[in-house]
Amino acid sequence: MPLNRNIKFLRDITDLIGSVADIENLLKILVITATRILEVKATSLILHDPKSDKLYFHVAVGDGKDEVKRYELDKGEGIAGWVFEHGVPLLAPDVSADPRWSPRIAESIGMSTHSIACAPLIVKGKTIGVMEIIDHENGEPLSEADMESLYAFASLAATALEEANARLKVESENKSLREGMKGRWDIVGKSPAMERAKADCMKAASSKATTLITGESGTGKELFARLIHENSPRRDGRLVVVNCGALPETLLERELFGHEKGAFTGADSRQPGLFEAADKGSIFLDEIGDTSPAMQIKLLRVLQEGSFMRIGGQSLINVDVRVIAATNQPLEKLVQEKKFREDLYYRLNVIRVHLPPIRERKDDIPMLIEHFREKASVKMGRGIKSYTPEARNALLVYPWPGNARQMENAIERAAIMCEGGVIRLEDLPPEISAVKTGDIQAGATLKDALTNFKKKFIIQSLSLSDGNRTAAARMLDIQRTYLSRLIKELDIKA
Repeated sequence: MPLNRNIKFLRDITDLIGSVADIENLLKILVITATRILEVKATSLILHDPKSDKLYFHVAVGDGKDEVKRYELDKGEGIAGWVFEHGVPLLAPDVSADPRWSPRIAESIGMSTHSIACAPLIVKGKTIGVMEIIDHENGEPLSEADMESLYAFASLAATALEEANARLKVESENKSLREGMKGRWDIVGKSPAMERAKADCMKAASSKATTLITGESGTGKELFARLIHENSPRRDGRLVVVNCGALPETLLERELFGHEKGAFTGADSRQPGLFEAADKGSIFLDEIGDTSPAMQIKLLRVLQEGSFMRIGGQSLINVDVRVIAATNQPLEKLVQEKKFREDLYYRLNVIRVHLPPIRERKDDIPMLIEHFREKASVKMGRGIKSYTPEARNALLVYPWPGNARQMENAIERAAIMCEGGVIRLEDLPPEISAVKTGDIQAGATLKDALTNFKKKFIIQSLSLSDGNRTAAARMLDIQRTYLSRLIKELDIKA
């Protein structure tokens, strides 16, 4: 195979290297191939160790390959040391006539040397090592043509090392980020209902199918979307989170699909959308039930065809995105009422995961209140050690209509208000501290008790917000549409 074809082949190999684990094999391949193509007695890849400030033989092939690895070079020592120190290639066709030559290692391993060529490995303007070849097998001295070929091999080795170092840095940063985020996305609970939901997510993760997560507001739908994504083949891609209920239709369309320059007033440049950002990854569409009929048509097209057009665009953009959707609304009922497209519903409902409310997993409450206490302690930078018995009892008996989100917010508030690292009853929000075991009417069913509490609690929240449903919904940490539905269901005059 001609030399230029060998070099092209090696460049193709470098482009295909996809992980740090392959870097050692790649370097060995480069050194072995250089030895074979250039027909030399020995080839070495020599790298600099910043800690010892020495040069060491990282890869060696040919004569003396095992013995040479026992030795180190000082910067500037011998021809290899000189090339490292000066960052320029050097050909010595007769080492005996070159004052830079150091016979120390050659004499120690009993290897006769007549000619040497060395090329620096340069990464971002910094020399990190050298590549060295010694003597042709037929005894002829090395030539300028050999020097040029060696420089090409050294450039490939430097490129491979640069890419490997970049990947290692990214992996290290990601590891640090994951450590820093540890606990933020924990799923707490071992009740049968939670174990079933987690098991369903793990099954869903292995497929590419669209998944619909259902459950009341505050049950942790985003946590389970992350569980699916992080355990899927797309884990190395992005998980883009979008709250469809929090954005007006026009803004939601711009966020999801992006826009072209001049598409509307203020569109001064092209802006890719979130579906493009999620390419090769996943997108989590929270509160999908709040989307308009027009938006539902656009989402259906992406699910069916994997393509869309930016606002103001004329060409289709293809994406490979796994969609995870969530809702706290009964989509089946919305379909019957013609408020949600039936075809979109079936596209979303390929795999369904239902998250139970706290009232259906009371055994998890002690674990949850401890988890949120520890989380608040870390977030606030305060040592929140425990609860008083009265505070713990209030947390245990409260019905938690806002589920885990409401519990987390309540405990975070208490962590701010408490003194001495102990959360007391008076540190909890009024609606929780007011609930005592004796306030619950004996003989009432759990459903009736919860309904009665919800009604009183919503009435109180509306009163505190002067009847403003948006403000009341924000106070309750639920969607305004969900609050309106509760007001209707509970026959609250508001």
